[in-house]
Amino acid sequence: MKKLKSIIKKLKKDIGALYCAYERIDTPLIAKIIAIIAVGYALSPMGLIPDFIPILGYLDDLILLPLIIMLAIKLIPNNIMSECRSSAEKIFNKETYNSRITGCIIIGIWISLFVLFLIKILT
Repeated sequence: MKKLKSIIKKLKKDIGALYCAYERIDTPLIAKIIAIIAVGYALSPMGLIPDFIPILGYLDDLILLPLIIMLAIKLIPNNIMSECRSSAEKIFNKETYNSRITGCIIIGIWISLFVLFLIKILT
């Protein structure tokens, strides 16, 4: 159980590092695409399978998300990933980073996409 908790904690920290890797020019394109998908999915309030569906709702969070994160990490060269991990620790520490701002931005993006989708359907 402790090993699982440490793996989850490490993957959670790697989300910030993946965002930093996405912003770098020397990160390969496919790694950038997978990294931004992983970050967006991790921070998104909606999942592939809604969480209110018993058992299945949490499977995407427990299986799919860690697999996407691990795939992105494997695609990014080790030297870039280690630099991104150290810079993510500086940027996303609890004293300087407010996750509410990020949450509001992501919810705003989802609402905007939903409104654009509705406009497209209704016109």
